[in-house]
Amino acid sequence: MATLRRDGRVTALQRLGCAGLAGALSLSLTAPLELLTVLAQVGTWHCRRGLRGAGRSLCRTEGVRALWKGNLTACLRLCPYSALQLAASRRLVTLFMDELGHISHWRAIMAGSLAGMVATIVTYPTDVIKTRLIVQNRLEPSYQGIFHAFYKIYHQEGLRALYRGVSPAILGAVPFSAGSFFVYISLDTIWQQPIVRFTPLQNFANGCVAAAVAQTLSFPFETVKRKMQAQSPWLPHYGGVDVHFTGMTDCFRQTVKHKGVLGLWSGLTPSLLKCCDEDYLHRALQIVPYFGVMFSTFEFCKRVCLYRNGYIESPLNYKLTPGVDQSLHPQELRELKLLRRENFEPRKSALEN
Repeated sequence: MATLRRDGRVTALQRLGCAGLAGALSLSLTAPLELLTVLAQVGTWHCRRGLRGAGRSLCRTEGVRALWKGNLTACLRLCPYSALQLAASRRLVTLFMDELGHISHWRAIMAGSLAGMVATIVTYPTDVIKTRLIVQNRLEPSYQGIFHAFYKIYHQEGLRALYRGVSPAILGAVPFSAGSFFVYISLDTIWQQPIVRFTPLQNFANGCVAAAVAQTLSFPFETVKRKMQAQSPWLPHYGGVDVHFTGMTDCFRQTVKHKGVLGLWSGLTPSLLKCCDEDYLHRALQIVPYFGVMFSTFEFCKRVCLYRNGYIESPLNYKLTPGVDQSLHPQELRELKLLRRENFEPRKSALEN
């Protein structure tokens, strides 16, 4: 059994803000690595000489700014995605708890999976646009920006094109979300101390472990999703996809036929795929700092909120504020402080008289 209690000392708006900020910051820091991952998964010509060569050729042909192609779209998507995922997971876990506040491992996995599905479906069109912006040539673009891409895809290919690849995305969200949040929920047991007392280094390590478990399980679905998002008869060379297919099942089949079973994990880690070149090292280099930064940033932002709400003395440590009832909600604590201040001022006036 696992235990997860929502921290009532932080408001719902503050939790959503922490999640959105953590996601945007971590994604921006790792944007060049994410771009190279998408190019490797799609199989564009840039990656024929490995990721290092892909980065050099991309910078040489399109400029250094090309390493951040699609980053604005990704941030606009990830802010609501992270907020929806974390908020939905907390709410679902609360619903699945028993009377004592405990939740079984299987129910925790189910809550994480459902939270991932909700966030994926709501924000999926922006993910398609991000992939299209990444695979296009920045100097000869098919799309001039986010809104132009949305308009053009919708009018040329129809509404279904904005949800192309959603099936593997949803299927992949099951192991990904379940794995990451199952690790997150179990952290207090692993470290044998409450989550709120973790150091920044512990939060960074927690994010890395959660990412490693989740990404390994869901990566084949991610690869197929990217290929389906990029392939389009309206783009040069069909979006640069290295295999041609008619649907999700055929994409799995064609990828295995032309690149082998290990091709479904293209971009993961050489420890899992010993016969791979440097392309497979890249995904680990991207996913570890991304989720490490995301989880550590989320926890630090949460501490800042706790400090502003008056529960701890500093966001840099977890020293509780003396004389503050930690069971009170923020609104209750503010009302109590106001009541004490009102009671103190009349006494002070009486003593002065």
